[in-house]
Amino acid sequence: MKCRERLEQYLHDNGVAYHLYHHAPAYTAQAVAEREHVPNQMVTKVVIAVADGELVMLVVPASRRVDLIKVRELLNASEVRLATEVELAEAFPDCEIGAIPPFGNLYQMPVYVDETLTADPIIFIQPGEHTTALSLAYSDFARLAQPTIASFVAEHRREVAAPHNDIKEMGAW
Repeated sequence: MKCRERLEQYLHDNGVAYHLYHHAPAYTAQAVAEREHVPNQMVTKVVIAVADGELVMLVVPASRRVDLIKVRELLNASEVRLATEVELAEAFPDCEIGAIPPFGNLYQMPVYVDETLTADPIIFIQPGEHTTALSLAYSDFARLAQPTIASFVAEHRREVAAPHNDIKEMGAW
């Protein structure tokens, strides 16, 4: 079963109202916002990181960037890095790479949502494909995904020296 079909069935089974939107291919969350004519703040960007060898899902608004140093501190991890495309393909075999929905619970993966995403009552997600967006109530997403709410977006784009040799990437993404 494809990711979108699986997600739609999951939402239907849990009584969640949602809307599907079809658009020209969009390969970034900001492009989805442009295609759907909605603010970047309402569109989720899913970033998959590896923290001490375990995959974690980080969800932020399209316009924001994940600060891996903050994530390392949040998770009390000694090593945090971005997942590779190979790791993404293995973890999300039913999704197009870069179009992962923010439901880590469907993939036995913890979900962390930056608090900046919780401000809007409606969010837009990519349901596993680059030509479709799906909107749903943030409250329904939170009820089903049961994310941990935290603060881990970068304040601004910066290049910083890693305070520890165990941070493989530097700065904010």
